[in-house]
Amino acid sequence: MLQVICPRFLVPVRPRSRVFENWAIVIDTENGEVVALGESASLIRRFPRAEQVNLKEHALIPGLINMHTHSPMTLLRGYADDLKLDDWLQNHIWPAEQRWANEEFVTDGTRLALVEMLRSGTTCFSENYFFPDRIAAEAERAGIRATVGIPVIEFETAWADSIDQYIGKGIELEQDYRASKRINFSFAPHALYSVPRTALEQVVRHAEQLGLKIHLHLLETAWEIDHARAQGYGHPLELARQLGMLNPGLLAVHMVHLEDSDIDLLADTGANVIHCPHSNLKLASGMCRLADLVAQGVNVAVGTDGVAANNTLSMFDEIRTAALLAKGRTQDPEVVDAMTALEMATINGARALGMEQTIGSIEKGKQADLCAIDFRHARTQPVHDVISHLVYAAPGHQVSDIWVAGQQLLKQGELTTLDEHRILDKASAWAMKMSAGAFS
Repeated sequence: MLQVICPRFLVPVRPRSRVFENWAIVIDTENGEVVALGESASLIRRFPRAEQVNLKEHALIPGLINMHTHSPMTLLRGYADDLKLDDWLQNHIWPAEQRWANEEFVTDGTRLALVEMLRSGTTCFSENYFFPDRIAAEAERAGIRATVGIPVIEFETAWADSIDQYIGKGIELEQDYRASKRINFSFAPHALYSVPRTALEQVVRHAEQLGLKIHLHLLETAWEIDHARAQGYGHPLELARQLGMLNPGLLAVHMVHLEDSDIDLLADTGANVIHCPHSNLKLASGMCRLADLVAQGVNVAVGTDGVAANNTLSMFDEIRTAALLAKGRTQDPEVVDAMTALEMATINGARALGMEQTIGSIEKGKQADLCAIDFRHARTQPVHDVISHLVYAAPGHQVSDIWVAGQQLLKQGELTTLDEHRILDKASAWAMKMSAGAFS
């Protein structure tokens, strides 16, 4: 079936910085592709049998791509705030996960994350957590697009008890989803400091053989640099280079502590940087040199991190903070303009995933991953500059409609594939269970 979607403003991202008023797009809901773009009246005449979706006060943009999530950690939202990273992670988050992060926790937390992501404009996410089988299953059931990380870490969890088991189960899972059109996989070793070198070498080898990305926390803290040197590896980026990780297949998350030479190396090797400004600020890890990375041509995409560190999954909030933080850090209001920030949440994320020919912009032949934002709100009126509003004004709750591969997952504010009320009830039950468990 064909749909002709008629927004007031069409922001396709490619061509860059263009806003088309009173244009429409035609999508094929069966193969999920964009069939045509053009003036609304012309497309309505050209496709008279297509279902019309009128979005008279809306901006239509590509679906947002959240490049770093720990989806099940929605159940730890507000669990441990206002703490330093090492204290937060080692004394609060990891112990909580050891106690609670079982299959049920991951399932319920992922469902809650999917509600939040779809409601705030995300159509694709890059995941890094335990029980990737449950995350993949829930994402596919909901209809969202995902690249699910195969976790690799030294300590035992309820999903795997050894490095070999993490990798082995992950490879089997990736093979099970080969036919899926929306679910892909990456390798997700936690960090260079938390995974033995021999295991990292295995990850690199398997990633090359299977054509998978490597999703890795890197240079989140200054401590990582000191630790690597104490272990005799030199700088963490040097270790990554020795391992063969520094290439376009690397999704390097955080990258807060960078020297000029590090930025040059990233630019030369084509590695992707995933910027998570909210979690870096909240945990006081530092501030990414975003403006310098962009100036050197490094592909930078944006992720929210997990909500235990953020505390939301709103990509609109994230790109606004990314742009403002870059301006404040450099004291230059012209760096990381609104269009650059929007690209970091769309086409740059697609490029990082190796999917820029499929998603990340609204173009004929690409997948119809779409997000409609209702501008008929006080916060987005009057409309002088649509792209400025998308980055600096529009909140995620003004998202009204979402399509992934032509399937409408949010329709006039109502989720079509998720039982939101039941999911919220389960989340409340988890809060009560964990609160009671804290005193048992």
